[in-house]
Amino acid sequence: MTASARGSVMASQQIIIEAGRTAGQYWRDLWRYRELLYFLAWRDILVHYKQTAIGVAWAVIRPLVTMVIFTVIFGRIAKLPADGGVWYPVLVLAGMLAWQFCATVLGEASNSLVANSNLISKVYFPRMLVPLSTVGVPLLDLAVSLPLLGLLMAYAGVVPPWQVVFVPLFILLGAAAALGLGLFLCALNVGYRDVRYVIPFIVQFGLFVSPVGFSTSVVPGEWRLLFNLNPMVLVIDGMRWALLGVGEPFAGGGWVVSLGVTAALLVCGVQYFRKTERTFADVI
Repeated sequence: MTASARGSVMASQQIIIEAGRTAGQYWRDLWRYRELLYFLAWRDILVHYKQTAIGVAWAVIRPLVTMVIFTVIFGRIAKLPADGGVWYPVLVLAGMLAWQFCATVLGEASNSLVANSNLISKVYFPRMLVPLSTVGVPLLDLAVSLPLLGLLMAYAGVVPPWQVVFVPLFILLGAAAALGLGLFLCALNVGYRDVRYVIPFIVQFGLFVSPVGFSTSVVPGEWRLLFNLNPMVLVIDGMRWALLGVGEPFAGGGWVVSLGVTAALLVCGVQYFRKTERTFADVI
């Protein structure tokens, strides 16, 4: 066999690795690399509170302090009512835990590609695994904070209702909404590092337009449609309904609007991420 013929055979046997030649191939790659998702999430958990004085206690202190501030402002000064007559701090904390989970997912996912630039520029794997792995730390924080809510519920005499089994569903909805926006922002952040300065503003703005320190019932009817464009409304109201048995998250059609916005965020975030993914290693 001549040298040119051998070269042709070798060229025909080369394996070319691309960041997902087709959508079907890409989703199969995500499943094949599922162990990497676990290791990335576990690495983030191990280093999240490393070299901190009080460690994982921050997962309790942050929502607790915010609960106290919101209770004073909305409960004592503004004297806003609480659904079902539940103790106001319990109402606020249930909403704060849902919000903190989603806000942390959004913040971590948005900066995940830049934070892992060395890994992305050296080896191929489905890049979407990086922002997806950021859900691990917020889940740990939520698991650590829930006992605090349980203690306050016991003090206030609130017994979890039967719908507590739906808590994982609302956590999943919150993660979907946060990841949808996070996938878009993290892809945008690769090319435009200004995005990292916008993310805290989005989180802060979202905190005050979400029903964390107040009940959705205080929002005037003429503003409900606009209010429900915020996907966190369904997540927070759903968590309160599932944990405390208060509120009506599925009353009217507002929940359909919030669910539709969540689905749109996730689909658009995935599409934009996939569209720009092949350029990450060159730009980052």
